[in-house]
Amino acid sequence: MKQKLVNYRTVVFNLSKCGLPAILICLLIFQAKAQYRFDNVLYGAAYYHEYMPFARLDEDIRLMKEADLTVVRVGESTWSLFEPQEGIFEFAWMDTILNKMHAAGIKVILGTPTYSIPAWMAHKYPEVLAAHTGGRKAYYGIRQNMDITNPIYRKLSERVIRKMMEHFAKHPAVIGFQVDNEVEARGINNPGYFQGFVDYIKKKFNGDLKLLNKEWGLNYWGMNINTWDEFYPRDGATNPSYKNEWERYNRYRVAEFLNWQVDIVNEYKRKDQFVTHCFMPSFQNIDQPESFRQMQYPAINVYHDVQDGQNGQFIAYSGDYMRTVAKGNYLITETNAQATGWDAKNQKPPYDGQLRQNVFAHLASGANMVEYWHWHTLHYGQETYWRGILGQDLQPNRIYKEFAATAKELKHIGKDLVNLKKENKVAILFSHDSYHALSFMPYTDKDHYPSGFVHRALYNQNIESDIVPCDEQADFSKYKMLVIPPLYVASDRLLEKIDEFVKNGGYVVMLYKSGYTNTHSAVRATLAPGPLRKAAGFYYQEYANIPALPLKDHAFGLSGKEISEWYEFLIPETAKPLAYADHPFYGKWPVITENNYGKGKLVYIGTYPSQELLEKIVLQTAKDAGVTTVANNYRFPIIVRSGKNQSGKTIHYLFNYSNKSQMVNNPYPGGSELLSGHQTGKEIALDAWDVKVISE
Repeated sequence: MKQKLVNYRTVVFNLSKCGLPAILICLLIFQAKAQYRFDNVLYGAAYYHEYMPFARLDEDIRLMKEADLTVVRVGESTWSLFEPQEGIFEFAWMDTILNKMHAAGIKVILGTPTYSIPAWMAHKYPEVLAAHTGGRKAYYGIRQNMDITNPIYRKLSERVIRKMMEHFAKHPAVIGFQVDNEVEARGINNPGYFQGFVDYIKKKFNGDLKLLNKEWGLNYWGMNINTWDEFYPRDGATNPSYKNEWERYNRYRVAEFLNWQVDIVNEYKRKDQFVTHCFMPSFQNIDQPESFRQMQYPAINVYHDVQDGQNGQFIAYSGDYMRTVAKGNYLITETNAQATGWDAKNQKPPYDGQLRQNVFAHLASGANMVEYWHWHTLHYGQETYWRGILGQDLQPNRIYKEFAATAKELKHIGKDLVNLKKENKVAILFSHDSYHALSFMPYTDKDHYPSGFVHRALYNQNIESDIVPCDEQADFSKYKMLVIPPLYVASDRLLEKIDEFVKNGGYVVMLYKSGYTNTHSAVRATLAPGPLRKAAGFYYQEYANIPALPLKDHAFGLSGKEISEWYEFLIPETAKPLAYADHPFYGKWPVITENNYGKGKLVYIGTYPSQELLEKIVLQTAKDAGVTTVANNYRFPIIVRSGKNQSGKTIHYLFNYSNKSQMVNNPYPGGSELLSGHQTGKEIALDAWDVKVISE
């Protein structure tokens, strides 16, 4: 559907004049209203007129219009204004905002306010506040301090959501609804929440305590559970199986909470409105596929380094995950405008050009909307120094001007950038379970589950990838190459699917500790790496923590200390050794191997590699897999991202993540540069912190 408001009576009249039958007219209108569709990129900010020190709605809208802002997000934090006293609802103040936004042609995403409870609720129903492990408890005075499963909280939440939807769902300014905000379990451990965990385990094990004791190994330290009443709380749990299942339960409850809200909103919303939720990129804490199940355009809040630390990698990492689990395009509901922080210790605003560059970086990963948090900077409260587009003086500034210049570009070419589709041939497998299990049994002071480190090895070399959650998903048939961070917790089925992937012609780069434990975080009673043994072509029985060491004979052309932290004593069967530690003891065993298996190949890294070593292994495997392109002739700070737009044209983004101008050979000489409309030549000039968008 087009984003502009349609007068359907006018449409019917005009179509009938053309001689179209009434039933066909109705069908066309129904199809037009059936689902929200982006016809251009949306660009805007969260807006909270209720936070202003004085009334200035008209002035803000004037500045928004002058800057070509197209969308705002409102309402997600203000339950206390929508319901200032229990059962007393006030919506007129938001009506004024929505009416004026609509008159100005600005679209609105309206949030349900359930992540910040009003003071009257905490005072009258203190049991809704969260209790945490170790006897800690939440207090009133901060957001997200409630037990999201508490029946009183749920009852009051449902009431305010229904009242809001009854009042606002039909408003023509509202294009979508955001349910809650940045939800996670956040350490909830209330008695009811714990009883829900017991019921969850009882269902999972079909009420069989003997099976539970066996799978979790509860004979150890005599911690057997003989009746369900004896099930002990999370507070003192040391058992890895218990702790990992608790994290699964947390993810389950978050997804259930979000779907519960979506079910309510769906009863009221128009067919041409969408439902979303904005997540933080703490991907390990959310069951994204289940949480997104009913959301057409899920959203994410991405905050990242700027100034000399700006490199686009975290934007790409976040987008590569979101795009995969959203099964398409997604939204950016919050990102850096100026400096961020809950204090004033890290006030680093972006350099000139960086705000614009970041917008195109989000679009290059598949975002259809970019919003900042937020329009204006607060004059009070915890986030006084989390700065918006306008500063506390509320006047146009350097950031506002760059926003306006970028918005003008998007107005011109956004229709060519929206609804970008990407068909990557490389995927990174992401394991929620392995992330948590490795934190329970740490082996290093470095990142124990280095998924971002793995992504960086591809990103720096312009090997585009999807990030696929693999705990429950095991279909990788659309990919030619997998890169797998330590897959410490995995079912036999998942490992067998990886075996099958290689056998059928896939290429895999796999890191250490993979296949070591089963789904209960219990070590397999077999030679490591368990079901991966044939595909990997080796087994091992020993491992060690090691200091930083060089590789023997400068393997991979490297002469530094390229391995550290962990060393598996690999014993090849069919695998070919690629590298050994340069060490009198550890050097007896290879630590990097490759194994031709069926039609494919598995490269295994039994140590914590340096970034340079991992990049060399990844690039060589990509070449072997036949997934390299002309983009791989470039590497950071020149980053290339590509996809197909809704017209079927290929769109290429060329980024310069440096403070120096760059002249690069044009990888797409047959294309045209969208902003200028000119045909590209043999070389492309990129200014500091610049981006060029090429269509071919």
